Amino acid sequence: MTADDEVLRAGHEQVVFCHDERTGLRAIVALYSTALGPGLGGTRFQPYPDEATALTDVLRLSEAMAYKNALAGLDHGGGKAVVIGDPVTDKSEALLRAYGRFVASLGGRYVTACDVGTYVADMDVVAKECRWVTGRSPADGGAGDSSVLTAFGVHEGMLAAAEHVWGEPSLAGRRVAVQGVGKVGRHLVDLLVGSGARVVVADVQHTAVERVLAAHPQVEVVDDPDHLLEADVDVLAPCALGSVLDDRTVPRLQARVVCGGANNQLAEPAVADALVARGITYCPDYVVNAGGVCQVADELHGFVFERARAQAARIRGTTASVLAAAAAEGCSPDAAALRLARRRIAEVGSDRPWLPAR
Repeated sequence: MTADDEVLRAGHEQVVFCHDERTGLRAIVALYSTALGPGLGGTRFQPYPDEATALTDVLRLSEAMAYKNALAGLDHGGGKAVVIGDPVTDKSEALLRAYGRFVASLGGRYVTACDVGTYVADMDVVAKECRWVTGRSPADGGAGDSSVLTAFGVHEGMLAAAEHVWGEPSLAGRRVAVQGVGKVGRHLVDLLVGSGARVVVADVQHTAVERVLAAHPQVEVVDDPDHLLEADVDVLAPCALGSVLDDRTVPRLQARVVCGGANNQLAEPAVADALVARGITYCPDYVVNAGGVCQVADELHGFVFERARAQAARIRGTTASVLAAAAAEGCSPDAAALRLARRRIAEVGSDRPWLPAR
């Protein structure tokens, strides 16, 4: 399948390949839909093995962003970008500024933010060349790190799942496994400990685990993140990279609920049905991890933390609606969430010649 074939099959509005020979920039920006507003989604900086793998990832991520923004009640469509390279060795001010110029050339159709491999300081650099950048530092007029509200939204979704499964919106006494305690996971641990949950964590980065233990010495640690999947827990929260749930891992799960911050947790759509078959309640990642996008969207209007937090707090009700719809319709929560998102895009959105970001 050629790149053109893959884009057409995925149904995206626009995909732009960016190359700057001087800085070594190789990037892809994908816009799945702008029916609800400018495509909003982060920039992922990752050493993909080849351009085809990067394209597949950005197409999938941008589609998920369309559904995430729709279900979060935001007036934004779905967009995403990937930069091909090692963020440790390849990232430079010149490369980020070249990337900013490419984003600016889209004229407001795409609004970018932080993602895996990019940080607040990087968005400050991109913003030197482009106005359609969020996730900037407070000193640069932005809202700063969005992982706090991302974790908050995941916790809200987890409370909705607890009420759905156990009849009470509480995690007190529940054993919760957090796989990945980096940007989002460590903040989620803070919230879980505060909720009275018994927390077990794992991360490939030992420094990340040590930081959690310094704040919460009572937290249990599993050395191998893969082993955490089969731990005897009530809730599993994947907060590292995606595709953790597949035909190999689902049969090993002991958790009754899966609710985490990682994007694209399902390796393929059929995994959602496999979870249902095992009696595991899955909270779609694009529903519960929308707190960060609530924050960066608010930044476009002059950031007010309380307003963004109030928007993120709606994630609990949305999660409850998704789980209730799935139970009533006899389908997976993923299928129910997709129907709700597509309904909002169809009913509220419109086909419009694009206007610049507001």
